[in-house]
Amino acid sequence: MNEPVEMLLVEDSPNDVELTLRAFTRQKLATRIQVARDGQEALDFIFGRDAYIGRDLNQQPKLILLDLKLPKVDGLDVLRAIKSDPRTQMIPVVILTSSCIEHDIAEGYQRGANSYLIKPVSYDQFMILVNTLGMYWLQFNQNAVAAPVDELHLAK
Repeated sequence: MNEPVEMLLVEDSPNDVELTLRAFTRQKLATRIQVARDGQEALDFIFGRDAYIGRDLNQQPKLILLDLKLPKVDGLDVLRAIKSDPRTQMIPVVILTSSCIEHDIAEGYQRGANSYLIKPVSYDQFMILVNTLGMYWLQFNQNAVAAPVDELHLAK
């Protein structure tokens, strides 16, 4: 893939992956979506490790949609890794999860989430949420431009 990924979807539920992809493609909000099915795969993609060695790290997604309850590496740990690294801390991360536990919400924001959304149970409400989310973060929001990877390495 030569074109940069617009969105990284980190989700282990096949049904939620399918619904989210359908909503984004139906509304023509994003066509270049990378799916990571666990937290480790997400970190490997973002930081160019293992199967993603050689990926241009200057081409980060415009948005990361992150579930919390993930295999291998928990979503909150993925969030911490993204927000604690100067190369990736400016990428908007939206937690999209079924957890409405107050502790998860507070910890998500403490670790740097840009938004915390609870997945609706109804199909129609889910489609509305994803459409609104995509419109805001991929079309209207102005992302900060992070320093290129090479500049960050030279500064150290």
